[in-house]
Amino acid sequence: MSQHTAPVRAYIGLGANLGDSAATLRRVLAELAATDGIDAVQASPFYRSAPVDATGPDFVNAVAALDTRLAPLALLDALQALEQRHGRERPYKNAPRTLDLDLLIYGDTTFQDDRLTLPHPRLHQRAFVLMPLLDLAPGLVVHGRAASDWMADIRDQAISRID
Repeated sequence: MSQHTAPVRAYIGLGANLGDSAATLRRVLAELAATDGIDAVQASPFYRSAPVDATGPDFVNAVAALDTRLAPLALLDALQALEQRHGRERPYKNAPRTLDLDLLIYGDTTFQDDRLTLPHPRLHQRAFVLMPLLDLAPGLVVHGRAASDWMADIRDQAISRID
């Protein structure tokens, strides 16, 4: 696996709306922490939100901050392998899912190819990503604007913290 020598701070969006979603996210956070090339994992609180551009049960969402030595595509490969281990299927666009892991931000890297765009192109449009991301990085700037300002634009998206 391709690695950097110095760790990079990356943010991963986690979501699930099939099965025991909160338990799945807790397991995945532990699995991320045990992944070669990932040095530290810090998780946001969990949130419940309705599916966006999809149908199905409510999602449980969180964001994890990682210190990783994996290069972006190697980290994406690790995330997709975790999705597969947890039974992720893709029968159609935005289908309900046992696990969804999205690489949101990788340091200050901007990158685009057919598999990955960094920063994630829609993260500023999704309360289920921005709210937990702001828990971990309140001063974060996304797409040239404070994440908290983006959040103010999407306050109409229903999301509630799970305690």
